[in-house]
Amino acid sequence: MTNRKMLAESEVVEQLSVRTVSLPPLRFAKTKKVAATAGSYDLLLDATWKEGRARFAVECRAQSTPRTFEAAVLKCQSISPPKGSLPMLVVPYLRESQLLELEQRGLSGIDLCGNGVVIVPGKLTIFRTGCENRYASYAPIKNIYRKNTSMVARVLFAVPNSSSVQAIGRAVNERNPFVARLNRTAMQLSTVSKSLKGMEEDLIIDRTNGIRLMQPDKLLEKLAENYEVSASARRKRLKVAVEPGQLPAMLRTQADAASVLVTATGVSSVGRYAVMQRGDLLSVYCSKLEPLIECLNAKENDRFPNVELIETEDPTLYFDAQEENGFSWASPVQTYLELIAGDKRDRETADQVRTLILRQTQGATR
Repeated sequence: MTNRKMLAESEVVEQLSVRTVSLPPLRFAKTKKVAATAGSYDLLLDATWKEGRARFAVECRAQSTPRTFEAAVLKCQSISPPKGSLPMLVVPYLRESQLLELEQRGLSGIDLCGNGVVIVPGKLTIFRTGCENRYASYAPIKNIYRKNTSMVARVLFAVPNSSSVQAIGRAVNERNPFVARLNRTAMQLSTVSKSLKGMEEDLIIDRTNGIRLMQPDKLLEKLAENYEVSASARRKRLKVAVEPGQLPAMLRTQADAASVLVTATGVSSVGRYAVMQRGDLLSVYCSKLEPLIECLNAKENDRFPNVELIETEDPTLYFDAQEENGFSWASPVQTYLELIAGDKRDRETADQVRTLILRQTQGATR
């Protein structure tokens, strides 16, 4: 089905006026528009069914982003509807989680797609979901938690309080080695601003006074939901003649000589953030395979390798790497994302890393 264009609030009201909204067995009919005053509802709506009828004072919104939804719900809870009516929220689309929240709060809400919860105490309760979103503009903002733009979200764990969009942009580019060391194109402020706006709408950050991370646990969940494991990267397993404890420093030295970026994978970095036994194989991301292999003067060996090189120029994998004795280890966030996408043992270890991230972030926000 073709998605419809974005609506204005007046058009949401109009949809109700022409009786295009239904929630069987309920039938809706507009009675009158409420006088526009501060804190007023938009209109009165009669609902009828075989056994009876009810009147609702309707609050219409053109969007149902988490921020807009929360504001509308608070208004319905705090402002008394006209005598003889019950509060109701109407938006273009309501997700199931939003319907469940309305039901929990004892509020009614319907959308223009056929989903809704209607509660008339002591008389009627209807809950319907599953109708698809016909208003694409009201779907959750996509991709700000994925790929390059996810670096804006990730940097908030390192800088949970900031003064401006510009400060966040600087923090992102400083932690991206492709920008800081290889002079690649920096992230534009427009991208940073778009990402922050999306997180504000998702109630993850607050921008009342600067930029403040409010829900680090929810942000981690968003990043994990959108994390994509690259299966197409070229890999080489090598045997390098060096003592295990000297391997990281040697890799960094040879990578610098080859003008190649190297950073340990999150799985190989886990020992810095959690208790987990790993093998002797050190897996690292590298921006170019051949120059590094040439400098290492190592032989490919699948039976007894001690180094695995993974060729990738995905900056998120190198982002905010933690340096120790000249070698870069994956950030706690990258480590968490790799583990949570792994097997049962990895996911159990991910809980330890998650606890560490949240403790450090909450400590920084005090």
